[in-house]
Amino acid sequence: MPVVPDGRHMTTPPFPLLPDLSWGGPPQENHTMSLNRRKYLTGMLALGLGLSLASAAHAITVKDDQGELTLDKVPTRIVALEFSFVDALANVGVSPVGVADDNQPSRVIQPVRDLIRPWTSVGTRSQPNMESIAALKPDLIIADSSRHRAAYGQLSKIAPVLLLNSRYGSYNDILQQDQTIGDVVGKSTEMQARISQLQAKVKDIAKEIPDGQTAMYGSSRENTLDVHTQGTFAGSLLAALGFKVPQADGGKDIYDIDLEHVLAMNPDWMFIAHYREESVVRKWAQQPLWKALTVTKKDQLISVDPELWARSRGLTAAALMVEQVKAAVEKKR
Repeated sequence: MPVVPDGRHMTTPPFPLLPDLSWGGPPQENHTMSLNRRKYLTGMLALGLGLSLASAAHAITVKDDQGELTLDKVPTRIVALEFSFVDALANVGVSPVGVADDNQPSRVIQPVRDLIRPWTSVGTRSQPNMESIAALKPDLIIADSSRHRAAYGQLSKIAPVLLLNSRYGSYNDILQQDQTIGDVVGKSTEMQARISQLQAKVKDIAKEIPDGQTAMYGSSRENTLDVHTQGTFAGSLLAALGFKVPQADGGKDIYDIDLEHVLAMNPDWMFIAHYREESVVRKWAQQPLWKALTVTKKDQLISVDPELWARSRGLTAAALMVEQVKAAVEKKR
């Protein structure tokens, strides 16, 4: 199928090409043959009209971070360049043919892997392999506007590109993106049902969170603790549960803090993803000042899986995360 110059709209001929029906001979051809020819032409035109109407029925235009994307048919060979996109597809029974899995399939969380067929790795999320993507002959690439905008031109030469902000999307942003993905793959109703199911779960668990509780999610590396605020997926999900979470600092939704800042914030709960065994939070926990924190006194420092809390960002991930929060809160009753 040809791609128009901006790569945003794939088109198909309105009717299938008819075979050469030049029967030859003078106008006085056999009446039966002429009648058969008319029947054949009528049938072929009807078939062509039916195919065209079916194609039109599947045509969809959605908004994304590049503007608008129009597809004339439901894509069946999809390459996903972020884990949240894989999560979305899995929730409506669609298996991507290619995934930017950082060359580590286990980074796609097990509950999502259980829902889809094996895929071909197309490299890392930060630097997907263009040759590997092209070899899969995809009819849709779902890319991240933060990581892949610079590669948009290259990607759009391979297939139509749906550009969404997964990396820095909030909980509500991700739900909206999931619905867009559901619309594109012809699963609008199914996706809405899955989103509604998650929203109901979050609402129910929020009722069990004591009023006025503060919570912080952070990614702990060797020397830094990155706080995820209300503008991030994990931070906004905690907020949806009713926790008070840190606000953006200088326009930054993710920023690093030191031990003094942790002491000043003094949250009721800390959910920490340790990216390394020698993480800075584990070092701080050995210092006397750490004992002054509420999370230490009440044993409300919860270690969480970075694959789930930091990298996944999706319906399945959110459901698992809120269940973990629920279990932690119930344990303290």
